[in-house]
Amino acid sequence: MRWKRTIQLLDVHAEGEIGKVAIGGVPKIPGETVAAQLHWLNTDPKGQELRRFLCLEPRGAPIGSVNLLLPPKHPDADAAFIILQPDQAHASSGSNSICVTTALLESGIVEMKEPETIVTLETAAGLVKATATCRDGRCEKVKLTMVPSFVHELDVEIDTPHWGKIKTDICYGGIFYALVDVAQVNLTIEKANAAALVQAGMILKELINRHMPVVHPEIPAISGVAYVMFRDIESDGTVRTCTTMWPGRADRSPCGTGNSANLATLYARGKAKVGDVFKSKSIIGSEFEVGLQALTEVAGKPAVIPTISGRGFTFGLSQVALDPFDPHPLGFALTDVWGPSAGEI
Repeated sequence: MRWKRTIQLLDVHAEGEIGKVAIGGVPKIPGETVAAQLHWLNTDPKGQELRRFLCLEPRGAPIGSVNLLLPPKHPDADAAFIILQPDQAHASSGSNSICVTTALLESGIVEMKEPETIVTLETAAGLVKATATCRDGRCEKVKLTMVPSFVHELDVEIDTPHWGKIKTDICYGGIFYALVDVAQVNLTIEKANAAALVQAGMILKELINRHMPVVHPEIPAISGVAYVMFRDIESDGTVRTCTTMWPGRADRSPCGTGNSANLATLYARGKAKVGDVFKSKSIIGSEFEVGLQALTEVAGKPAVIPTISGRGFTFGLSQVALDPFDPHPLGFALTDVWGPSAGEI
C-alpha cells in the first residue's frame, strides 16, 4: 500500500455513545503535560490536521469520538488519552473513559484481573480512577471516580431570540457545561425531538460563549462552554439528559461529565449529599449510575467528587489510512448530515 499515514482503531461504545480508541499509529503529541498536549492539538495546525483526519469525512462520521491513547505523564497513571471530536480536542469524558478502559482491558494493553481491575486514566482534567468488573475475559461494567466538579454560576439568565430569557447553570464536570431545564425550550427529551434539541443547543452554546467566557481556575487549557446539556427529572427521580454536541448531534449516552456537572448543582441546591446514588437516562434510554462520593474544593470553590457507572462494548477493529494523492486529507463535512453548523468547518 502507498499510504502516507495509518492509525488502528478499536471500535467501542458506552451505552450507545461511540468512542473509538486509537491503539496504534498515534503520532507523538508534543507537550510536557496532557493539558499541554490538549492545547497543542487545539492550536497547532498539525494537531488540527490530525483531528480532522480522524473525525471528518471520508474517514470519520458525525457520531462518536476518537480517543488518542497516549503514554501517561503521571507516575500513577496506566494510560493517558485525549478526546477528538469534529470541533476540537476535549479534556475529559465519562463515556469515553468507559470506552478507553474497556479497550485497554479487552485488548490486553492493560492486564485484566478478575473479578476487578483498577485502571488509572490520565486526562487533561486530571486522573480518573476506573474500577472495572471483569469476568471471562470481558469488561462487564466500569465505575469511574471523576475529577472534582463545581458550579461556576447558577441561574444565569440569557436573552434568546426564540425563547425569551433562559436560565442556565454554568458548571464544570471535566469540561464546562451549560445545563438547561428542557421545558424552557418547549421540548421534551425523546428520540423524535433530537434534531430540535440539537438546534436549540447550538443556538444557546453560541450565545452563552459570546456573553460569558469561562476558564478553569487551575487548568487554563480548559475554557469555554463545550456543550449544552438539556435535563429533566422523571417521576421516579431519574435525571433524563440530552447533551448537544457541535456541529449538530445528540450524545447517545447519559453523559458522564455532564452528569458530574449536574451533580455539583444538585449539591449546591441541597438536593444531593455524600453517599447518594441516582440514575441518569439518555435520549435513547440507556443508563448511567451517578454517585456523590466525596466533597472537596477547587481554587476555593466547593466541589464534589462524582462517580459514573456504565458499560462499554467493543464492536469492531479498523484501520484508517491516508493515500498521499487523496484530495481530501483534512476531511470535510456537509450540512445535509452534520447539521447547519457544519458550514463553519
